[in-house]
Formats: sequence, structure tokens, C-alpha cells
Amino acid sequence: MWALLVLIGAASVSAHLQDLSFDGQKVFRVIPQNDEHVEILNFLASIMEVDFWQPDSVTLVRPKLQVDFRVEAEKSFKVEDLLKESGMEYRVLIDNLQAALDAQFDSQARTASHSYVKYNNWNTIADWTADIAAQNPDLVSRSVIGKTYEGRPMYLLKVGKSGANKKAIFMDCGFHAREWISPAFCQWFVKEAVETYGKDTVMTTLLDKLDFYVLPVVNIDGYVYTWTNDRMWRKTRSKNAGTTCIGTDPNRNFNAGWCTLGASDYPCSSTYCGSAPESEKETKALADFIREHLSTIKAYLTIHSYSQLLLFPYSYTYNLPSNYQELNSIARAASKELASLYNTEYTYGPGATTIYPAAGGSDDWAYDQGIKYSFTFELRDTGRHGFLLPESQIKPTCEETFLAVKYIANYVLEHLY
Repeated sequence: MWALLVLIGAASVSAHLQDLSFDGQKVFRVIPQNDEHVEILNFLASIMEVDFWQPDSVTLVRPKLQVDFRVEAEKSFKVEDLLKESGMEYRVLIDNLQAALDAQFDSQARTASHSYVKYNNWNTIADWTADIAAQNPDLVSRSVIGKTYEGRPMYLLKVGKSGANKKAIFMDCGFHAREWISPAFCQWFVKEAVETYGKDTVMTTLLDKLDFYVLPVVNIDGYVYTWTNDRMWRKTRSKNAGTTCIGTDPNRNFNAGWCTLGASDYPCSSTYCGSAPESEKETKALADFIREHLSTIKAYLTIHSYSQLLLFPYSYTYNLPSNYQELNSIARAASKELASLYNTEYTYGPGATTIYPAAGGSDDWAYDQGIKYSFTFELRDTGRHGFLLPESQIKPTCEETFLAVKYIANYVLEHLY
């Protein structure tokens, strides 16, 4: 078996995953049963390009943990032979990535302009932020909290009725570029808020008494790159000194156990923590805004995909947060609300024990700043489509997630501190 591994590696270490066509690329799901299986996956990652979807780095692979990864077309048959020979449980989640990528765009909305049931590119989202604010001046205002590495303005929407000394909830989407369902949710949330104000009693009360800061896309440069160059790109697009490898994982770039567990100091890694905490202009802009508004921001919600999880601190340590019981019961109730619509099952709990340890995340950082209600959503699905969730699932995904967010927001309003 090891001879087979060496053979796979020798075939073409130089072949790169950045090819524009994903034709024939496969996504495998394996469940390593023991340390030898883990070692095989580690060796595989060392001799060829393996894109880990779940968990997001080979260093987090451990026995009994489900692992989803993508390999290039010409290696996929050899990888499959190897998995068979190793006796590792596996299945092919996506047989042809290009076909899955094309199948994403199955929305019935026949419009070139902005749509809530389609994936919108960055220019369309940027225009939408201006439009929604212009159309709802009494509920929505837009500001710029910073610029990205490539110079794009980071638009923030403030949603709520104007009033004195209002507390706020901060929500962001689009940390990881390829998680397209995430920005789709932030857009949906704003739409739902303005459309139901005055009709839905809970939402009306929330907007009267709280403000929602919504950052529709954090990692704008990366998001643009997924539309123009590489649909599977994850990180930012900043240059790293001394290497040709581009980008930092923005959700490993916060000063919360920075670059310890589950983050890499290797610039080519998909979980690269950056040269220092907040080295990325995007994370610094977000952190600066929250620091400036710490007296009013009472909850922090960050939206990712995929896995159907509702997580809370901590991810950088196995220690439990001081209000663990409270956070756990909120997560339980919010997951129940979410499931009430389409029976979508979410797993909830502290990040490190519920999935895997990951240092430098925005949720842990926000919590350590004193924001005691801090949650990470990992939206649909559990791997059938992974990062390529079809547009036909945008509406149901957003509808159910909205119920959970509304529940959390209402809880926060009733437990202001």
C-alpha cells in the first residue's frame, strides 16, 4: 500500500488544483478508524494537493472523524484504489466536481439583476446594499467600515428603527470565499427584516428595540476570486512575504488563542493564521468596528457553511465558557426553531468538542471581548453538495436559519446586560 502511495505522489506533484476546470475532480468522504488510517491521509496530503473540506486541514484528522476531501481528476482513481486497499470506509460524495458546480445554478429566477434566490456576484451585492438602504431609509443605512486588501469598500448595513441608546447585534457572512450560501443568508435576512417590519410582531419589536449590523461579505476579494478564477478558493487574497502562496484564513486571524490549535503558520495552508493577529485588512476592519461599538453590541453571529451546526465558544480551547449552560440552552432552542420548518437537523455545542479545535476565530474573539452571546452557524448541507449547495436550496436554507437567528435575537433582547 505504501508503494502505491509513493507511486501516486511521483505521478505529478507539480499538478495544481488551481486549474479552472474541475472536470473529473472527485470529493471523497472517509472515516479513518485508527492511527494508521490517519497516517495514510497525512501522507497523501504530503505528496499531492488535497483540498480538505471537512475538517479544513489534514492536521485535524483523527480516528472516527468524518473527513471530506477533494482531489484532482488524474489522481482520483489511484486515491480510490488506495482507500480500498487500506480498508478505510469511504464513499464518493461528488463524482464530477465540474458537473456539481454547473448544477448549483438551478434557480428558476430568470433575472440578470439581484435575486434573493440566486447566488449574486460581488458587484451585484454591492449595488444591492445601496438600493436596499435607499428604498428603506427609515430602517436601513449603509456605511463603509474599511477597505479590503485589493481596495474594495467593505459595506455594512445597519438595520433597525432609529432610537436612543439602542443595543445591537452584529452579524457577518462570507468569511470563507467558497461558502456562497453564507452571503446569500445575510441578504435574505435584511430583505426579511424590512419586509416583515410592521407585519410580524416579533420582528417589529426587534427592529424597534435593537439594531442589527449586517456585514454581507467579509472576505470580498476572495469571494470575487471564486467567481472569476477558482470556485474553491477559501482565503483572503493578500500577498505573503517570502512565498508565492496567497492569502490568509480570515477566521484564524483573530487574537483568540491565535495560531495555536487547528491553525497553521505555513502560508500555503488553507488554515494559515496570517503573519500576526488582524494582519488582514478585512479582519482588522471588522475587529475595529466591534471594539468601537463594544458598549452597544450584545451578540455576535457569524454565518459559515457547511455541516448544519450551531456552535459557540470555545474553539481555541477545550475549556467551557463561563455561561456555558445558557449558551447551550439557547443553541438547543434555536436549533429546534430551525428544525420546525423543514426538519433540518443541526448539531450544537462548543466548537472545539463539537467539531474540532480551531484557534483565531471571530466568535471566540468576540466572546473574549465581552460579547457573551456569540454563535457560529454552519449552514446546509452535511456534504451531499458541500460548498456547492444548489440555488434551489437558498430559500429553504435562509427561511429556517432566519427562525433560529430571530430566536437568538429575541432572547438577547429579553436578557440585555
